[in-house]
Order: sequence, then structure tokens, then C-alpha cells
Amino acid sequence: MQNEGGCQCGAVRFVTRGEPVRAMACHCTGCKLRSGSPYGVGVYFDDSAVEFLQGDLNTFEFSSDTTGRWIRNEFCNNCGSTVTWTLEMRPGLRAISGGSYDDPNWFDIAAHIWTRSARTDMCYPEGMHVCEQALV
Repeated sequence: MQNEGGCQCGAVRFVTRGEPVRAMACHCTGCKLRSGSPYGVGVYFDDSAVEFLQGDLNTFEFSSDTTGRWIRNEFCNNCGSTVTWTLEMRPGLRAISGGSYDDPNWFDIAAHIWTRSARTDMCYPEGMHVCEQALV
């Protein structure tokens, strides 16, 4: 199985191969700021399962306000859309921004994490795995 996607302007294109290791909705401050929304969706793959087909990415590295570990967001040079990121806490894995897929419905979200930072009006699907912090 392979799925393609890219940034808002189309300059960056990627393909992921196989099933994700995990797909999560994250309510941490960093993901909210990165995505400009109440939570971010990350689809995690082994780094070798992600191929960038075109475009250049810039990197912004920061430290988590809760764990102190680094996070490297990578975004399109042209439109600024965050397409991918890597995390110190998940070596060998690469997250793809769930909304950047051509078909963002192909994967299932397995968990909502860092929900202690979620909006007070957030509702979760019945049976969803919900964690106040990160999954290990």
C-alpha cells in the first residue's frame, strides 16, 4: 500500500509505503501551534517508508515545553505548510501531517494524546484510546 500527499501549494510531494506504525491526534501546545488548530494529527512511519518526491523543506527545531526533548518540524519553503516532523522521543520514526495526504481518510486515528491540554469542549469518539500524556 502506498499513499501520496503534499503541501498546500503542491511544491512538496511525498509518498508513504505500508501501514503506519501509529496515527495519533495530539493536543500538546506544540502541535496546536504547528497546525493552527485544536490538535494535530500525526501518521508515524519508519523513516525508510517515507520518500519525498519533490520540493524543498525548511526545518524548525524546538524543545517541548513539557518534556524538554527536541522536535523538528519540516515545512514547505514556498507556502509554509508543515508536512513532516521527527521527535527525539521516537528515534527512527517520521510523522506525516495527517491533513497533508491527498486522501486523509485512508488511516485510522488510534489515540488522542496530551488531552490534559485539550480544549474543554473536546469530544472523543466512543471507544477511542485517550491519554492525558504521550503514549510510550
